[in-house]
Amino acid sequence: MNQQTSNRNHTGLTEEGSRSALSLLPSKPRLLTPGPTPLPEEVRQALALDMIHHRKAEFKSVMGRVQSMLKTLFGTSEPVLPLSCSGTGAMQAAVSNLFAPGETVLVIEGGKFGQRWKDIAMTHGLQVLTVQVNWGQAVDPDDIEQALQESPQIRGVLVQASETSTGVLHPVGRIARLTADRDCLLVVDGISAVGISPCPMDAMGVDCLLTGSQKGLMLPPGLALISLSPRAWDKAAQTRNPIYALNLLQERKKILDNQTAFTTPVNLIRGLEISLDLLLKRGLKAVYQTYWGLTRMTRAGVAAMGLSCLAREHFTWGLTSLSLPEGIDAQQVLSLAEKEYNVVMAGGQDHLKGRIVRIGHMGFVDWADILAGLHALGQSIRSCGGHVQTADHLNQAVQAYERARCTPCPDWV
Repeated sequence: MNQQTSNRNHTGLTEEGSRSALSLLPSKPRLLTPGPTPLPEEVRQALALDMIHHRKAEFKSVMGRVQSMLKTLFGTSEPVLPLSCSGTGAMQAAVSNLFAPGETVLVIEGGKFGQRWKDIAMTHGLQVLTVQVNWGQAVDPDDIEQALQESPQIRGVLVQASETSTGVLHPVGRIARLTADRDCLLVVDGISAVGISPCPMDAMGVDCLLTGSQKGLMLPPGLALISLSPRAWDKAAQTRNPIYALNLLQERKKILDNQTAFTTPVNLIRGLEISLDLLLKRGLKAVYQTYWGLTRMTRAGVAAMGLSCLAREHFTWGLTSLSLPEGIDAQQVLSLAEKEYNVVMAGGQDHLKGRIVRIGHMGFVDWADILAGLHALGQSIRSCGGHVQTADHLNQAVQAYERARCTPCPDWV
């Protein structure tokens, strides 16, 4: 038997040929962006079901079950309204239903989506005051209290629970204590928080909480969800702006009959029933504990590589934003990670474009996906000429994950 024959494996290939064949196999695609997120197989199957009519009994039965589960997810006794739009549409609905043109609102502006609150409010004709926050930092509630004292005409505070552009978690619970005894509504964008970290609406004292389908709810984009507190409903009834679509008073009337005012994205509602069932059967506490573990895991891996997280203290549980070494372009790193490892991550926005990478750990993602993402990140940075410490970063990430699984995650802040 010659050497060539002796080195053949059970496939009939030489060791060198086997390595070459393996290199041709594509890596499993991993979507580690802060939305859209990967979908569970059960949800994908629900999305593929035959169509049913959105005004008939079968759909009403589905919507009834969905409504009950949504109240549990949002932590509210009020209805949770499904809207046929993205999360931005729900933001628009909140502003146009709750505030009359000329009224004053306070916007917490510390990222791309804080800016979006400002832009929507100004488009609606509101007087907009802002609390400016450095990107990567959480708002100080004392600054909000000062603004409310100096401008008692403020009728709403608009804030992100999780600022998706930076990975910051704002202290919504503490802000709610400031608005509770004032004629001022707290409106919270929970698009990258609901279903990922605790944000029980009624217990926190939030007047309006909204989210989108493509993040913690493990669905495709196209569906938004919004709920109002009793006093927010009173304000909407008093305001009564001329609104045709996204009229929340009209939608509330329809949801009492398990309907929506206009044509419903039927497949997304059926997928939502499955995703909610998956979340609630596991238990929200266990779900939040898992995301907390993935967050600690990602941050530990980033730190072990010698990289810095943008949000160093008040960080969200759905994504981790990290700064790249000087001279390394994030877009090139992201392109290499996708091409060489089939790992898709996100870059920065506005002035952070090209400077940071955002790793999503929300939706149907597990610890193995995060390991793949950290490996792809480190190798891609090195391929771009950057220095990272990759000797032990994956092991440190796993150790952090195991520690976090045994440590109760924080309650809402």
